[in-house]
Amino acid sequence: MNTILLQPTDVLFFRDGRPMTGALAGHGAAWPMPNVINAAFHAALHRSGLAEKTHPHRQGVRGVYAENAPRDRKFGSLITAGPFPVRKGKTWFFPRPQDLQDSTLQPALLPADSFDSAQSSLPEPLEYAVANRLPPSKESVAKAWLSGASYERYIDGSDPALNEDESKNDADFTDTEQSIGIAIDPETGTTGQGEASGKIYSAHYLRLRETWQLGVCATAEDKEFKHPQHGSDLVKTLLNDGERQIIVGGQQRICTASMTDSACPLPRGKADGFLEKDGRFLVKWVLLSPAVWPTIEADVTRHVNAHPGGWLPNWIHAQSGETLLKAGDTTRDQGEGRVTWRQRVRQQRSISAKLVAAIIPKPFVVTGWALPDEATGEPGGAQSTHLAVPAGAVYYFEADSASEARKLATALNWHGCESNPTTIRNRRSTLLGEKGFGLGVCGTWQFYKNVAGRSGK
Repeated sequence: MNTILLQPTDVLFFRDGRPMTGALAGHGAAWPMPNVINAAFHAALHRSGLAEKTHPHRQGVRGVYAENAPRDRKFGSLITAGPFPVRKGKTWFFPRPQDLQDSTLQPALLPADSFDSAQSSLPEPLEYAVANRLPPSKESVAKAWLSGASYERYIDGSDPALNEDESKNDADFTDTEQSIGIAIDPETGTTGQGEASGKIYSAHYLRLRETWQLGVCATAEDKEFKHPQHGSDLVKTLLNDGERQIIVGGQQRICTASMTDSACPLPRGKADGFLEKDGRFLVKWVLLSPAVWPTIEADVTRHVNAHPGGWLPNWIHAQSGETLLKAGDTTRDQGEGRVTWRQRVRQQRSISAKLVAAIIPKPFVVTGWALPDEATGEPGGAQSTHLAVPAGAVYYFEADSASEARKLATALNWHGCESNPTTIRNRRSTLLGEKGFGLGVCGTWQFYKNVAGRSGK
């Protein structure tokens, strides 16, 4: 993965699906979602003139293609992660795990097993409620972002101390600017007539403070593209070891993209050494980026079972909580047919682990707008709307043995079990994984203990 810094040349505009009329400002100053940055690099590759030298793809997903579909899709190998706030090009920050509630790296929210789950309102398949070991308070002193070094200490559990400079809120590195604009008629490109007659709007814009950038990891290895210096990496060729201006977000806002020599800055998860209780090994999975798990309807012909999706990952059995991730090697071998590969993976046994608790923040909406495609006759318009689980959500698992816990961590960590990864191995979001959704790291956890004067187990 290439490590890239985006330096805005002006304010940025990241609008969500809400309207911008009257007093509604469209919430354009929010931190950008991963799909926005992916779209920016995808558009930059199209403008670069590299498309004629790359491998074309057919339109379709998951092996389902339209009859006689032409190979007219480009840059299908693009994979991105981020953006994350970066200070002075060196210190990366990541979303705070939701089990942290104070100014330390010691989890305040822990699963409690001292209650009767049969008498609770917990949804299936959860077994334990999550209790707060801190005294009740209306104020939360935990900040929204943790530095990469502090995040890894949190995962390792080695040092709960947190320096003031290691955590930030959005207001510490961004400002919101408001502007009033005049609506433009889409037919004529002018104001004051047509659909735009008499219409104005208000908008919020995001301005990054000085010395702050947006950090992104990206790669696009194309099997037909060959560059004498950069090989098959389209992203590296696009930037060419220098700087390049790309459009990021709405209203044609510009960022200067430059590559760095630093290794992949994403924090590493735990791959071994999980705590044990009553023969069960305790693994937690924390999202570094949002994840989308849609509702799935049963399809017997494709060996697909129904699943509610939403907050519950599609790779978790909806009633029992058992993980459906495979314990064997699921990597597709070179030259192995897609059908053969899927049959081989389907025959492998699942990892012996179970989801028992979770901390899920409020979901947010992921949507977009597609332009008409004259080549295929697609009319364009609003894209599908999804509810995503935000970054920082925590999922708690119990594994049957130490070896099963290691297999679970290998399947859930974005880097697998590698200590010095060079690429992203796992993206556990059912949708939008190639756009940076579903990245997570594993740690260990313990049951609720009395550390703040409360009675607890």
